Amino acid sequence: MDMDDIKAQVKAKLGQLRSKLNSVPILQKAEDKVKIPKEYLVLVGGSLLFFLFFFGIGAGSICSIVGFIYPAFKSFEAIESKNRSSDVQWLVYWVIYAFFSVIEVFIDFLIYWIPFYYAFKFAFLLWAMLPSTRGAKYLYDSFLKPFLKKNESKIDAVLNKSKKTAAKAAQEMTKVVAEAKED
Repeated sequence: MDMDDIKAQVKAKLGQLRSKLNSVPILQKAEDKVKIPKEYLVLVGGSLLFFLFFFGIGAGSICSIVGFIYPAFKSFEAIESKNRSSDVQWLVYWVIYAFFSVIEVFIDFLIYWIPFYYAFKFAFLLWAMLPSTRGAKYLYDSFLKPFLKKNESKIDAVLNKSKKTAAKAAQEMTKVVAEAKED
């Protein structure tokens, strides 16, 4: 294989990529604005994301943005639509997202030691949010729903106790503030 054959193959692959990207209007707008072919924009953007994930630079922020922005927009669309099945999908996604976010807070010190954690988290978020995979629904139906149903009374008791403790703390803080104002 000589260099001309390689160039021809690369050009053919870029042409295939371009034809797939033609259905994405925002890429056409970006191409018109910056005068760089959309296939190059996607390749550079993908390479940049890969680099950031590989070296862990801003990977947590990227995961948070991906795990929040697209689902938030789709949730808004679901709320505004008459189709209630999409509401269920996004409610389930947010329950799963919240559950894993809480777990992540408690195991944060371990996350540092897991290689490529954010790459796996990114893949997990995509799997959980995409309507074609319905990963969040699978996790909810298979694991989280049975767990919550089994422990519902215990969870309610802890929440009620926490509510009373928070109310008592707020009341005490109000007293302290009122006394401080008097002095």
